Amino acid sequence: MPVTIDRTTSSRRAPPPTARLSVAPMPGGLDGMWWPRSRALTRELPSLTAALGDLWGRITGVTVHPAYWPVLPHWVSAAGRTVQVGWSIEGQDPHRLTLSSADGRRDVLVIPPETGADAAARLMAGDGIDAPAAEEAADRIDARNREQAWETDGGAGQPSSLRRPPDRRAKAPEVREP
Repeated sequence: MPVTIDRTTSSRRAPPPTARLSVAPMPGGLDGMWWPRSRALTRELPSLTAALGDLWGRITGVTVHPAYWPVLPHWVSAAGRTVQVGWSIEGQDPHRLTLSSADGRRDVLVIPPETGADAAARLMAGDGIDAPAAEEAADRIDARNREQAWETDGGAGQPSSLRRPPDRRAKAPEVREP
């Protein structure tokens, strides 16, 4: 019996969601804060570069620290253009992205994607936080998120009922000579 399946999805790709972003009013130190939805650069960078391209000129490159990005592409396609992605362990703060454009270099603080909405909103609002304090807050949030993941993934160790019983194999008695 033949089966007919109607197409239920569009062949066109949905546009990427808008970037969750806060831009500093004056250039310098920390130029903005970004709260990505995941740790997938290929999914997150197109909306970020599109949003910032309108403000800072076309973004041509992004430098990240590899600690928080599990996959590091060499480039990302954004709005029909190619954005080069580089990484550095020594020269790049783990909580920042460095964006390059014809207008220069800009640093954006990355709020960990696992951060709760209230904490992320406080960080993005600034509330008078300078760059080092914002990075310290992001560090604390990220450490808390890693600890929660550790605990929920079984990092606390096995419950006592699942622990291995002690070795109770029979041992040969010691023989002592008089």
